[in-house]
Amino acid sequence: MTDLLEQAFAQASKLPPKEQDAIADWLLKELEAENRWDRAFAASQDTLSRLGSEALAEHHQGNTQELDPDKL
Repeated sequence: MTDLLEQAFAQASKLPPKEQDAIADWLLKELEAENRWDRAFAASQDTLSRLGSEALAEHHQGNTQELDPDKL
């Protein structure tokens, strides 16, 4: 465990149990969301590669235009 995480847990341990549980619940949900994102991203590599190839092919065919954020 890093020093910073240890400090965070030390501070959290001084809070009332209800607040400690709220922090723990939030942290566990964040960690699970990060894990879901990692799994989804890893599983999408073939799709992302295909979409990238299609986009490059469209660009080389002249079917794209430069994005001007000021005109959005």
